[in-house]
Amino acid sequence: MQQQRPPPTVRAVTIPFADLSDRGKDLSDKIEEGFGRQGLGIVSIADVPGYPELRKRLLRLASRVANLPEEVKKELEDPSSRYNFGWSHGKQKFESGKFDTFKGSYFANPLLNVPTTDDALVTRFPSYCRPNIWPTDDLPELETAFKDLGKLVLEVGLLLAHHCDQYVMNQELGPCAGESLEQTLARSRCHKGRLLYYFPQKFSKQKEDQSISSWCGWHTDYASLTGLTYALFMRKSVEIPCPDSGAGLHIRSRDNQVVKVTFEDDELAYITGETAEILSRGHLRATPHCVKAPSSEDASLVDRSTFALFVQPNWDEKIKIPSEYPYHKELLIPPNETLAYGEYSERILNKHYEGRT
Repeated sequence: MQQQRPPPTVRAVTIPFADLSDRGKDLSDKIEEGFGRQGLGIVSIADVPGYPELRKRLLRLASRVANLPEEVKKELEDPSSRYNFGWSHGKQKFESGKFDTFKGSYFANPLLNVPTTDDALVTRFPSYCRPNIWPTDDLPELETAFKDLGKLVLEVGLLLAHHCDQYVMNQELGPCAGESLEQTLARSRCHKGRLLYYFPQKFSKQKEDQSISSWCGWHTDYASLTGLTYALFMRKSVEIPCPDSGAGLHIRSRDNQVVKVTFEDDELAYITGETAEILSRGHLRATPHCVKAPSSEDASLVDRSTFALFVQPNWDEKIKIPSEYPYHKELLIPPNETLAYGEYSERILNKHYEGRT
């Protein structure tokens, strides 16, 4: 049997933080290369002040969360939010409808412990409006580490959104539909952080048939931008380099080719989501992606931790889904329908968590 060739490896488009923080600098070429119609939908930011320390401080806590006693983790679950606050494991569905049991997640709003006190909103948009849950007694350092990194990822993301707005204006000689992406995201109260812990697996030999999506199934984020840290790999609590060169983030290109995308451990990456594509009228393109687990014998008993921040509009922001974009179809949303962002994302959650629309 002919061995399948691994996907090619591509370096993410990288922008120095000094350039990103200069609001007058023209970064259109970089934005187009990374987020444009032919880009892979990913950009990394280098030399962000304070980022490497905050990254390690939080990621080292992921395994400690996952290994809390089961009765403690049960208290940290929030079924009413569809497990979108606190601890979540084996609740979400990807691809074929199977439950994703390879990773556990801890969700929280890094800006606001209580996004709103309006009971009607809490009932209507529980995935965004319910309060944070923290293991105050069992792991008190988690809250501060989570919030500090989340706030930094948001600050850098808003700078990136500013340059995205400038790029779209250069394309159309006018602003984005409605207000700018930066303004829309800056006033949001429902940005959501996700600390992810991928459980170790045991291998006796290289598994040639290991799926590209073995650690996280193929999906497209529905946020505007997803801030993503470089993963931290550990074996028995000792930090190690990634044990398998074929493992990691994979993206489906615009010509339907799968590529592995890399960035450095001290860089902060951002992936484009569906609402960025919708709000920019297609000038910024959302990207399908997945995560491949290490599968060689050297990867036995290795775990992986990372952090994602979903930078997204507020629950009541109006999102018009033009007919030329496919995102309305599988959710049974009529073309050119206008929905609140909270309603749009709730329909996606229906699909991922309950298998219905």
